[in-house]
Amino acid sequence: MNTLEHLKQTEVINVEVAGIDASLTNGTLILFLAVALVVSFYFIVGRKAKLVPSLTQSAAELILDFIRSEMLSPLGREGEKWLPFLVSLFSLILVSNLLGLIPGFVPPTSNINVTATLAVIVFFTTHITGLRKHGPWSYLKSIVPEGLPFFIAAFLFPLELIGQLARPFSLTVRLFANLFAGHAIIITLVSLIIIFKSFLIAPFPVIGNTAIMAFEIFVAFIQAFVFTYLSASYIVGALQTEH
Repeated sequence: MNTLEHLKQTEVINVEVAGIDASLTNGTLILFLAVALVVSFYFIVGRKAKLVPSLTQSAAELILDFIRSEMLSPLGREGEKWLPFLVSLFSLILVSNLLGLIPGFVPPTSNINVTATLAVIVFFTTHITGLRKHGPWSYLKSIVPEGLPFFIAAFLFPLELIGQLARPFSLTVRLFANLFAGHAIIITLVSLIIIFKSFLIAPFPVIGNTAIMAFEIFVAFIQAFVFTYLSASYIVGALQTEH
């Protein structure tokens, strides 16, 4: 028995375009569902916004205010244009994480292809923004602190460049590993009943899974926050005036 079979991406709808396999997997469909839920949530909240907010409107405003005040405050009014991007990023990751807690659902964020795609989007968005605002030469010079002797700057530049290139990798692995590990533990605990072929040990996996499930809800929020916070810090760093 493969206890991690639940996390395997399986083909649901076969699609081939110009000889390229573009088949939809169970993880892809759940990702589409997450996108649809996020878009529907903010569309409905926006259409039915009231002076006295409802529970859903309060939740949406809490997310917007938190990202604006805690992540984009160094940019001032310039940060407003980045609010939709970061709110969308946080909401998509959060909903994807939470959908994975539903029995039978594969969490899209436990697929490294999904987390890598999000990380690459953040990486290119950050550096293209910095290059456009400050120009190629000024932006490249800003990678190392000003005022350093040439030989120290020449030594630090490749190290800092490697650090910049490592950012999408760290974003990818952090989100993927946390979500994959949590679901792997849950599935492993459930499989103990089948492995030992006895319902006498059932209470132990059930108790363990209840605790892990509660912790996974916490992790779903924390990982969405961490990914978005780091993305915001990269964008803020690329845009700040000292560049």
